[in-house]
Amino acid sequence: MTASHKIPATVITGFLGAGKTTLIRHMLETIDGPRLALVINEFGDLGIDGGVLEACGVEGCAEDDVIELANGCICCTVADDFLPTMLKLVDRPDPPDHIVIETSGLALPKPLVQAFNWPEIRTRVTVDGVVAVVDGPAVAEGRFAAAHDSPLEELFEDQLACADLVLLNKADLLGEGVAARIEDEVDALLRPGVRVVRTAHGRLRPDVLLGIEAGAEDYIEARRTHHDDEEDHDHDEFESFIVEIGAVAAPETLAGRIEAAVDAHDILRVKGFIDVSGKDMRLVLQGVGRRIQHYYDREWRAGEPRASRLVVIGEAGLDQAAIRAAILG
Repeated sequence: MTASHKIPATVITGFLGAGKTTLIRHMLETIDGPRLALVINEFGDLGIDGGVLEACGVEGCAEDDVIELANGCICCTVADDFLPTMLKLVDRPDPPDHIVIETSGLALPKPLVQAFNWPEIRTRVTVDGVVAVVDGPAVAEGRFAAAHDSPLEELFEDQLACADLVLLNKADLLGEGVAARIEDEVDALLRPGVRVVRTAHGRLRPDVLLGIEAGAEDYIEARRTHHDDEEDHDHDEFESFIVEIGAVAAPETLAGRIEAAVDAHDILRVKGFIDVSGKDMRLVLQGVGRRIQHYYDREWRAGEPRASRLVVIGEAGLDQAAIRAAILG
């Protein structure tokens, strides 16, 4: 297979809650042409993002084309999870035209890009581009600043260092002056020639995301990161756990309790599906810091357990008992 006939793959990276899944969902709803396969990787035991995409109900979002990898961050499980998944896709009788990989918000994209040089897939797939999604309000609030004294800064910078395109998402929540300042801060961390594009709600034409033709695996050494000299990488700095809630009468009340828990325990991310009493539809709840959002995405299916479960993600050392008590009320 020649380079021109390799299946292109787009890697979408970005911190927890930056808007990666929303970006992909919008792409699925607006794309016209290539058949896509999605590989979704999450930190935590609940497959929320894959479930959201499977519920989108548009052509190109068939259940068989959404593959979830929930055994930890994909950058740490390349040999065990990623490579077998890629081989499964390219060995199909009708392989996809384009593969989109959504990494965990805690994943380092460089080890994943390096994996495309493995002999099993090097001649069959190429990294069309690495797209980094940046949460504009989180940057404005100083979440990734060095003064925060956490591993977040290095992770944020490593995701940008590997990017071929950067999306400054949630730009609608920023003033022009703040957005321009963040663009300058991000641009200083990028390789020459990497563009920064402002987006809101992940709305961007699919042709901007796909067709970058970076061949990123061929230029891996140019993507210098903080973790280049590490033989192994883990995520001991972060942890996740699940909160089982039961049926909820008032989503607004639950959102308020989550917001209070975030304030008290510096939770990074909360997301899950909620069973609302008296409602036939499933509620999706997403929280990034104190910004809690919820919406109904589809009806509960026949025979599907109507469970309310949230995954909570934060830096290591979370007081799980106290957080559970705060959320349950």
